[in-house]
Amino acid sequence: MGDMRHIIWDWNGTLFHDIDAVVGATNELFRSYEIGPLTHDGFRACYTRPIWVLYERLLRRSLDEGEFDRLDREFHEHYHRLMLACDLSEGARTALQGWQEAGGGQSLLSMWEHGRLVPKVEEFGIHRHFSRVDGLRSEAGGHKAEHMVAHIEALGLDAKRILVIGDSVDDATAAAHVGAEAILFTGGMTSRADLERTGVPVVDSLAEALARA
Repeated sequence: MGDMRHIIWDWNGTLFHDIDAVVGATNELFRSYEIGPLTHDGFRACYTRPIWVLYERLLRRSLDEGEFDRLDREFHEHYHRLMLACDLSEGARTALQGWQEAGGGQSLLSMWEHGRLVPKVEEFGIHRHFSRVDGLRSEAGGHKAEHMVAHIEALGLDAKRILVIGDSVDDATAAAHVGAEAILFTGGMTSRADLERTGVPVVDSLAEALARA
């Protein structure tokens, strides 16, 4: 099975079903502005990156100086509380186990804080499936593409053997940047329409993603 592809999984919105926490934290954030509450679909309809642009869309005005830093800090306070009730995405364990049993390699690359990511992955007991787990090790997040380059270099693999499974346009862009293929999952924050505009396959379940892999 040496010719099996290596899957690089995304975490938030892909393996980790945290849309409830993301939307809930956003609603908490904008309650004092008397905006919302947003539904999942309502959130996806206005979601974009960078996040400050999303906040300006919701507020329908430019952010004041220092306002984003405050909103970002408060969002994460709400998110880290609400995510405790979140679980893995439906089919995540089966997908990870199935690909491992088929002889494929797997790793995890997230734009979430490395210091929070690793214990969360271990808490779910799925760390054994990954040859490498990388989250953000600095505050400056940037785009996923630069982190994808470093992740693949650390793995020592040819990008042509790699499949990226994520839930955002950023995942598709990062895959294209290194010459890997991508499949996008609709379980995260991005609308299906926005995912389909990338031109890569879009699926509604992790089981379907694995079948296409």
